[in-house]
Amino acid sequence: MKNIKRFFIPSLCAVALLSITGCTKDFVDINTNPATYGSTNFDANYTLSSAQLNYTGSIDFAYDTWRANLIYSSGMIQGMSTVVSYWAGDKYMLNEGYTAAYWGTSAVGAYIEQVRFIVDVIEFTKDKPEASNLYNVARIWKAVIFSRLSDIYGDVPYSEAGLGYYKKIYTPKYDKQQDIYNDMLKELDEASQSFKDGGDFVKGDIIYGGDLNKWKRFANSFMLRLAMRLVKVDEAKAKEYAAKAVGKTFTSNSDNALVKHSRAGARVTQNRNSQVLLGDGGSEAYYTKWSKTFIDFLKAHKDPRLGKITVTNLYLKESDKDEAGQNPNFSMDPAVQKGMPNGKDLGSNPIFNVKSDPNWTTFSDYSSPHPVMIAREAPTFILTYGATELLLAEAAVRWGIGGSAEDHYKNGVKAAITNVGQYSEKIAISDATADACLAANPFKPAEALKQINTQYWGHTVSQLDFIETWSNWKRTGYPELVMINYPGNATGGTIPRRFPYPVSEVSENGVHYKEAAAAVPGGDKLTGRVWWDK
Repeated sequence: MKNIKRFFIPSLCAVALLSITGCTKDFVDINTNPATYGSTNFDANYTLSSAQLNYTGSIDFAYDTWRANLIYSSGMIQGMSTVVSYWAGDKYMLNEGYTAAYWGTSAVGAYIEQVRFIVDVIEFTKDKPEASNLYNVARIWKAVIFSRLSDIYGDVPYSEAGLGYYKKIYTPKYDKQQDIYNDMLKELDEASQSFKDGGDFVKGDIIYGGDLNKWKRFANSFMLRLAMRLVKVDEAKAKEYAAKAVGKTFTSNSDNALVKHSRAGARVTQNRNSQVLLGDGGSEAYYTKWSKTFIDFLKAHKDPRLGKITVTNLYLKESDKDEAGQNPNFSMDPAVQKGMPNGKDLGSNPIFNVKSDPNWTTFSDYSSPHPVMIAREAPTFILTYGATELLLAEAAVRWGIGGSAEDHYKNGVKAAITNVGQYSEKIAISDATADACLAANPFKPAEALKQINTQYWGHTVSQLDFIETWSNWKRTGYPELVMINYPGNATGGTIPRRFPYPVSEVSENGVHYKEAAAAVPGGDKLTGRVWWDK
């Protein structure tokens, strides 16, 4: 990786475009008159905005989201299905350009568009008491950024990443994932306790608008997520940090961390998943559907999300793209919803041709996400109360901490069901309806881990957060998915466990890359494993 140097470049005007937090009177001048902008008047709040927004996807037509979250993760984990030929995920094919997309290139990707910005914020604020709250939000957000990078690839540049400008480190070492996790847990714990009431207002925060109480709860909820990743490799540490989080996590869906997108800023501020699923770059709108696995899960649980987040006959022909091509008479009838099987194509092999599906009629009859979920202004969910309560339920099952596993499970499932209303009132589900679903699907202590993590899968799928779905599946093995043995696949018919390192690392960071690649359990390939994936 050619290490991200820091330049004094305006940060996408993210605050102004999203209209979530206010701008200072200097913002326009700084971003239009370079002579007025430099190290003496640099405001790291604007850079925080970019680090947060870019976590939802790259500004270069959602390249990383398209490849990592949709093409690969959504299909691998059987949340969505498609016959678009270049969607390699549910067929376990290797496309090295796609698996490298999240890491990025010299111009775009997580290291350029996320790591560079968040390291800038930290470096600018770490020795400034007058910016201590901004500094601690940045520490938390750095953990968010690197946890995803590390969960995808394993050992990655961490301690030296983003320091080219500051320390002249242009070929950063790869830190062990164990060391990265230990540091992220420490940072989240410390940062959550270091906010100062009456201190600086974090005006660049597009998640919570500078609400420090919500950031404290976010830090502890995210710390719980990371702690639970470690249950198979360091159970003592997992329990220690899960216990630290108890009583300090999210308390309702109003705490959910999300980015509210806008149509106004074209690609820069629009929802990245939506850009792809609306067909901006290909035929995804017509050919990409909810998977049979997901629809069958909703049906089996009589889940009221069926017929809310699922619709049929949204697009009637391949040329229909974007909102303009959506059929206004789409059906939300739960009785007609059906998912498309994974691992299918339009080829000559009848075993894999989707038209051999016993339920085949037309593509339009397979279920699509409701239009409000893929609208350009639809929110991107980062972390939720529902997911947090399900993890607390698991912690209670494993270690007897934090209260009743059944209570946390009920809270989690109910929140996951009702949370879809945060997309739009058009698909809102009442508390009473969610309670009825819970009554029909009672908590079963003998099947607790399976139940909890299958619900976690359903929740994160319904939020289109497929990278997180994949990570938790790798950790738990739930739900028990039927794997696909598509001709020519790269894994022997098993779901991939990690992405290989970008081939560009061979020439750009060769020595450190070789050491890291040689250390991957199972090899630097789709079947290799990250440290916590046992």
